[in-house]
Amino acid sequence: MAKHGKKSENGGLVYSTEKGRLCPVCGQPINACICKSVRSVPTGDGTVRIRREVKGRGGKTVTTISGIPLEGAALGELAREIKQRCGTGGSVKEGRIIIQGDKREEILSLLRQKGYRVKLAGG
Repeated sequence: MAKHGKKSENGGLVYSTEKGRLCPVCGQPINACICKSVRSVPTGDGTVRIRREVKGRGGKTVTTISGIPLEGAALGELAREIKQRCGTGGSVKEGRIIIQGDKREEILSLLRQKGYRVKLAGG
């Protein structure tokens, strides 16, 4: 039986009629991909940093949380819990949680309760 498939721009197979969608990195079917769990977990010193930022945000204050050793859905779930606890909006971008307003103390206590090593950073 001949295999038919679609090739990506760099020549790797991204779809096979035999296996369906394939991971561009390891070539395995998406649901059996082993490399996605290995490559996207953030690395660092294990400290979660909470900082207040205003610069570049049109004068609006936000609280950013970085260094959390979670990814994807787990990071989004933590962000949702923080937003509910603070009673404000926010988002997840590039592995960081961004919360509207200066909510450093509330976030600090919540993350410490969850067992994270937390540090207030910046000014």
